[in-house]
Amino acid sequence: MDGPLIAVVGVCAAGKSTLVAGLSAQGWNARQVVQEHSYVPAMWQRITDPDILIFLDASLNTVRRRRGDPEFPARILEEQKARLAHARRYCHLYVDTDPLAAEQVLEVVLAWLRARESETRLQP
Repeated sequence: MDGPLIAVVGVCAAGKSTLVAGLSAQGWNARQVVQEHSYVPAMWQRITDPDILIFLDASLNTVRRRRGDPEFPARILEEQKARLAHARRYCHLYVDTDPLAAEQVLEVVLAWLRARESETRLQP
């Protein structure tokens, strides 16, 4: 695929794999970085060195609902957010996925990419 390399990071159940599949289906060069499981702060840079970094976030209630696990530990989510702090600080686009369905997350990201594309002449 041509175009900018897009890396998607975020907490578990935030919608990373779904967003990457949707972006890829639209012709964008997108990769999921499962950094929430790593203690390497800049892993997203080392693995993908992306042109665009998108951060997906979700609250504990949302993660529990999406995972179907009402007992998912808050401690694990907090650890993931700490591991992702570097990526969040340097992301180009931050999306709180709590109030959004998967299709809406894709729409938000595509709208942002298209606006950026028109500004910088990026192509998928």
